Amino acid sequence: MNRFSPFKPASLKSFLSLALCVVALPLLAEAADKPAAAPTPTPVAASPTPAVSTIAPMAPSAAPGSSATGTSSPANLIIPQAPILAAKSWLLLNVTSNQILTVGNPDARIEPASLTKLMTAYLSFKALRQKSIALNTVVAVSPKAWKAEGSRMFIEPNRPVTVDELLHGMIIQSGNDASIALAERVGTSEEQFAQMMNQQAAALGMTNTHFMNATGLPDPQHFSTARDLSKIARAIQHDFPEYYPLYSEKQYRYNNINQPNRNHLLWKDPSVDGMKTGHTDSAGFCLIASAKRGDQRLLSVVVGTDSESARAAESEKLLNYGFQYFDTQRIHVAHAVMTKLPVYKAHSDLLEVGFREDLWLTLPKGDFARYKEVFRPKAPLVAPIAAGASVGTLDIVVDGKVVANFEAPSLIEVPTGNILQRFWGSLRLMMP
Repeated sequence: MNRFSPFKPASLKSFLSLALCVVALPLLAEAADKPAAAPTPTPVAASPTPAVSTIAPMAPSAAPGSSATGTSSPANLIIPQAPILAAKSWLLLNVTSNQILTVGNPDARIEPASLTKLMTAYLSFKALRQKSIALNTVVAVSPKAWKAEGSRMFIEPNRPVTVDELLHGMIIQSGNDASIALAERVGTSEEQFAQMMNQQAAALGMTNTHFMNATGLPDPQHFSTARDLSKIARAIQHDFPEYYPLYSEKQYRYNNINQPNRNHLLWKDPSVDGMKTGHTDSAGFCLIASAKRGDQRLLSVVVGTDSESARAAESEKLLNYGFQYFDTQRIHVAHAVMTKLPVYKAHSDLLEVGFREDLWLTLPKGDFARYKEVFRPKAPLVAPIAAGASVGTLDIVVDGKVVANFEAPSLIEVPTGNILQRFWGSLRLMMP
């Protein structure tokens, strides 16, 4: 790992030159701040904070529209090619490291069906945290919610229902009536709530998604992708862990009607603890499933299968592949200094680089014995620099190939220095 130190005068001549410059500072300071020998560097500002993390890892490369090819790790371990699923599109994400392990047509436009309710839940959880609603808030049931088509939890206009009951009915029973009632309470109307959904989708980086309703009922302008759906699913786990256990509940009873969770993997695989099913005639059978084994949490998105059993079986293939052939390790501890970089025109000559959250890495089994880290700093760095601003890239290299990279932020804020420090910084920038 590279280490950097501040520039130091190399000789007495350099020191005397500096002293002479300081004496002439009133005349030269303005010109020195605009050196002709090099372009004026741009101060580094913090990038907009990503919805999930201050670290944005790049997924291991895969051929567009196809699964990532297998690799041969140590001589005694062969990593097979990822499974090809009987589905329209799919994606396997390691939630812990936020790295994509394999994909199939992940950016194909699809109808999300009831997977839409992940966004409805996210905005409901957000409203709970902002205290605009509470779990015991009683929600009025409108005729629109009461008469909702498709799956229902069977709320009634004259029967009191709470936000907590509606969340259970939407998440476990996939109730369209519950989704509309929550949307009307949080967003005043389902139409207004759909606008909120689209704003949140943009904030999460769901660039190929557009919502028209809170339920997922078909609409030509209601669409998403497997990649985008993985982002909202992971965001729920990351941003609202206190509500995630709702997705593991196997059944819920309301209005004297007991309905099971349609995620069959909750019964079949004890490591599976969520998340959401979806189905319409045009979308096919869809499932986002999440499982945790040891330190690894995986999330699979499978869209457009032929049956309930098929969506469970195809999802299970992805999860088993990820757990069997990949390892995940923490490679950097949150707020630990990874390296220091020189910074110009600042109060301090050095800037601390690290990660604001624990940094986890996923590699094929056996590759951790051979991986290397290569840090590529951005240079020159000129104050002011905000805490969290990207100041370099950490490449993960295995056998000479970059398999992942991470934006490395500044751990501290670096304000602009005084007039002498800015002048000295300008001189340093002009020196070869």
